[in-house]
Amino acid sequence: MVLKIFQSESANIGECLSNIEEDSKREFLKTPGKIEKSKIFLNFGAFMNVTIAVVIDETQPAEKGIITAYTSGKNKRDAMKKLQEIINKQIKSSMEIVDFEVGTYTTPVTRRTYAVGIVVYNIPEQEIVLKKLSIKERRRILARALELFNYNPKVLNISEVARTFGVSRDSIYYDIEQILKEKKSAGS
Repeated sequence: MVLKIFQSESANIGECLSNIEEDSKREFLKTPGKIEKSKIFLNFGAFMNVTIAVVIDETQPAEKGIITAYTSGKNKRDAMKKLQEIINKQIKSSMEIVDFEVGTYTTPVTRRTYAVGIVVYNIPEQEIVLKKLSIKERRRILARALELFNYNPKVLNISEVARTFGVSRDSIYYDIEQILKEKKSAGS
């Protein structure tokens, strides 16, 4: 487990949220894992202040990210309705939302109302269903395995490989034969 904290403060809402998105993207690329917990803090005033703390389990594979958005409106209700539309356009069905926070702020002088929203999410890595792969995909995987073992098919348990891919042993033998032929013709 690792804790990551992202913080930004600015008089400009767009700049503040952009900094959060850029910093989190950079850190998430360097840190593997799935976000297990998150806390989001929004503070409004002369400056917009955003702090997001996430706990990442580095043993669980997942793509992760933070969506930020803001908009203005005639009043809080109008601004929130617009914000909801903006955020919903960015949310994908594959996302697991870990945390979210929304808030509004009305400027004292202009009486302009802003709505700000932040969503923290994971996209779980999907397991490859080996039995549904095409012949080309299956051969690509077999070719990589053979390459790792210096193209020695004797190291493979053909029965187990066939069972894993959901095909006959003859299919695997034929795939290996074709892979070795391609390697030989490419090497000549």
